[in-house]
Amino acid sequence: MSSKEWPLWEVFIRGKQGLNHKHVGSLRAADAEMALENARDVYTRRSEGISIWVVESNNVFASDPSESQEFFEPADSKIYRHPTFYDVPDGISHM
Repeated sequence: MSSKEWPLWEVFIRGKQGLNHKHVGSLRAADAEMALENARDVYTRRSEGISIWVVESNNVFASDPSESQEFFEPADSKIYRHPTFYDVPDGISHM
């Protein structure tokens, strides 16, 4: 990154009907406050969200897609972790 380039920020928005934040894009800003304001202006033009998170991209640590088979393999042997294993009672709408 050059000294004149602002850091990259990842933007997450929680929708009015949503229960969690979803990644909607990225933007460049000088600081967190500017990133939050720019995210509001760019990603919620039609009042879609009720909450915004911004995270500087260099603070995000992610798994390597080339190692996905080894990384996610242990979960396949634990069927109780899959939602199809359980009976969901009537009246449960957010699962």
